[in-house]
Amino acid sequence: MQPLRLGDRGPAVADVHAALRSLGLLPATADGADPGLDSVEYDAGTELAVRHFQQVRGLSVDGRVGEETYRALSEARWSLGDRLLRYDPERPMRGDDVTNLQERLLELGYDAGRADGILGPETEVGLRAFQRDYGLTSDGTCGPATLRALRQLGRKVTGGRPQLLRQSASFVDSGPHLIGRRIVVDAGHGGADAGTTFGETTEADLVLDLASRIEGRLAAAGATVYLTRGRGQAPAHAERTAFANDARADLFISLHLDAHSSEHARGVASYYYGTGSGASSTVGEQFANLVRREIVARTGMLDLGSHPKTWDLLRMTRMPAVRLDCGYLSHPVDRLLLLDARVRSAIAHGVLAAVQRLYLPADADPPTGTFVLPSKG
Repeated sequence: MQPLRLGDRGPAVADVHAALRSLGLLPATADGADPGLDSVEYDAGTELAVRHFQQVRGLSVDGRVGEETYRALSEARWSLGDRLLRYDPERPMRGDDVTNLQERLLELGYDAGRADGILGPETEVGLRAFQRDYGLTSDGTCGPATLRALRQLGRKVTGGRPQLLRQSASFVDSGPHLIGRRIVVDAGHGGADAGTTFGETTEADLVLDLASRIEGRLAAAGATVYLTRGRGQAPAHAERTAFANDARADLFISLHLDAHSSEHARGVASYYYGTGSGASSTVGEQFANLVRREIVARTGMLDLGSHPKTWDLLRMTRMPAVRLDCGYLSHPVDRLLLLDARVRSAIAHGVLAAVQRLYLPADADPPTGTFVLPSKG
């Protein structure tokens, strides 16, 4: 869809207004007021409300309503109990009610996958297990009887995040080697979409070079690596995540650069799936922290931290996924570093080190910035 922005009018803007009002982000219209759908305007108040919603939901805060923001507004309208919830493999149900169900099951100790608001097969398995244990019909449908049982029961899992313990343990238990690991490396943008540019330097070209260097290092360590695009390609986000899911990847790494009008904007940031209110990809969060710290230690770039986001690129992947912003092309220092092939090699080695550390037990985990791939022979 064409993003809605300041000054737009029409039925789509009216729909956005209705969603924002239902969430309490816009005041209700006066009784009897009916300006007509075509005259509803995307004004400054609408933009401010959208920015607030995007900030709270972990979306890119630009004040415009594109596909991701529009879908998030639609999902936010649902509360647990508003509708029957069941798994549909053709059109998975999405919404805040699904997130609430997933969080409730996780609190009770059932593995329902991550709380991403998408009712997939893992959530159905967790729901059926709960229904079976509590004497309900184990049909995988969350209706009135299941809702009553969920509301009557208190938390059973305390003292930490059980999902983190399960996922972290499964990674470590699978062994420290990278042989046979399937890792998808996604170079952002591509084709006609150059991304951030500075003169003849483009984000698309630099991140593709980075992706190739990372591919080489991970392959040398025994991993099977897939790139989501070549030089002339620009797959959509849905195609990139579907590619990773079809490959049954163990990790997904998306590479980007950034730009900003502020002369002070510089540094390295990483992002993982998370709502900011507890629901997150736990291994994704762990890996986001590892890879960012490794790159900062090896390049001296500014550390901008790791942050939860609900971008589709992170949400729709069924494996731990991280987006890595490797610096600002708009900043002279970062740009000089990124144009240096030695620095790009250091970034690639930092990614390798982070991937390797993710599979190591705590007693064998080397300090940040010290891991070196053993030479062969």
